[in-house]
Amino acid sequence: MSRRQFALPARRSGGPPDDAGCTILHVDMDAFYASATLLHHPDLVGTPVIIGGSGNRGVVLSATYEARRFGVTSAMPMARARRLAPSATVLPPQHELYASISDAVMDTFASITPYVEPLSLDEAFLDVSGAVRRLGSPARIGQLIRDTIADEQRITCSVGVAPTKFVAKIASGLAKPDGLVVVPEAEVVAFLHQLPVGALWGVGERTEEALGRLGLRTVADIAHTPLTTLVRALGEATGRHLHELSWGRDPRRVEVEHRERSIGSNQTFEFDLDDAEEIRRRLLALAERTASRVRAAGLAGRTITLTVRFSDFTTITRSTTLREPTDSGRTLYAEACSLFDALGLQRARLRLVGVRVAKLVPRAEAPIQGVLGEPEHGWRDAERAVDRAAARFGRGAVQPARLIRPADPAFDRRQGDLS
Repeated sequence: MSRRQFALPARRSGGPPDDAGCTILHVDMDAFYASATLLHHPDLVGTPVIIGGSGNRGVVLSATYEARRFGVTSAMPMARARRLAPSATVLPPQHELYASISDAVMDTFASITPYVEPLSLDEAFLDVSGAVRRLGSPARIGQLIRDTIADEQRITCSVGVAPTKFVAKIASGLAKPDGLVVVPEAEVVAFLHQLPVGALWGVGERTEEALGRLGLRTVADIAHTPLTTLVRALGEATGRHLHELSWGRDPRRVEVEHRERSIGSNQTFEFDLDDAEEIRRRLLALAERTASRVRAAGLAGRTITLTVRFSDFTTITRSTTLREPTDSGRTLYAEACSLFDALGLQRARLRLVGVRVAKLVPRAEAPIQGVLGEPEHGWRDAERAVDRAAARFGRGAVQPARLIRPADPAFDRRQGDLS
C-alpha cells in the first residue's frame, strides 16, 4: 500500500525531545524489498529501481525512493511504472531473501524486548519499557536498533518513538527514510493537531472525503468538532474513534503474536480475473468460509489480512487490526473489501486472493461487541445458524444470495486453505 507522507510538524519547545514515558517504538524498514534486492546489485544503489514482474502484465512490488520520485508506487501495473520512470531498472523479487532478512530483523527486536508485535515482514511495534534500565532511554534504544540493522543487514529503517502505538506509527512515517522521530508525551496533542486528517489511523479516502465535506482538514479540526457531529456524520464507532485519536488517546498495547496462530482461506483462479466486482464476490465466499472456521475453533481475531497474487506471481499482503475481536464473516468481508479497494488496482489481473484472521483469542475470553443498531438476534446469530446447517447438510447448503449462481467450476475446484 502506498503510504501517504506528511511533513514533520514544527515542535513548540526548544531543545532535544524528552522521551521519558515514550516506551512504544514503531520500526519500519525503508523500501524493504527494493533495499534488500539491491544488496545483490550494489551498482544500482542511488538509481531508480523497480521490483516486480517485468512482463506487460507485471505489477510493482516495491521501488527505490529514486523511482518513487517519478510517481511509482507498489501494486501499480508495471507498464505504467515504466512509462513514469523509463530510466528505471526492473528487477525480479527475491522472496527467500526477504524472508531471511525479516527473520534476522525480528531476532534483533527479540534481543531488545520480548514484547514485539510484527505487522508484516518489514515492520513491528515494540514495547521497550522493560529494556530502559538495561539499554538506556527509548530514543537510545531506537538508535541501537537502527545501527544494528544497518550493520548486520546492510539496510536502513526508520523508527518512531512515542507513548502510544498510533503516534509511534505516524512518527516512523515522518522519519522516513533512515531517521528517528521522538514525540514527547507532553507534546502529543500539539504534534497531532498540526497534521492533516489523513494521518489518523482508520481514515481512508472515503472517510477523508466525508470529513472534507464537513470542512475538517486537520486533526485539530476534528478535535474541536462536537462528538455528536462526528457521530452523526460518520457513525458511532468511527466518530468516537477519530475523536479519541485526535486527542492522542490510544489504549492499545503491544501484543505479542505467534505468527502461526491464524486461520485463513485463499482461492487460486483457473483464469486470471480483472473484474473488481467479481473479485469482491470471491472475497465474500472466502470471508464467510474463514469466519466459519474461526467460529468452529471457538476463537475470534482482530487482525484481518488480504493476500493478492498478480498474474506474474507477485504477491502482496495488506492488513488491518480491529479494536475488538470478531468471528463474523460480514465484518471480515467488509474489511477485506476495504483493503482491496485501497489498492486501487484498476483492472490489474489477479490469479489468487486470500483472507486471513490473526491475533486469535478464545472467544469466551474476549466477548464480542454488538454492532450499533443491530437487532438482538442479528447477523451473528444468523451466521451461527448457517454453521449448524452446514454441519448437518454440508458446506454451501446455506450461503449469501450473492454467491448463488450457475455452477462455477473454477471456484469449486481451485479453492484452498492457508493454515
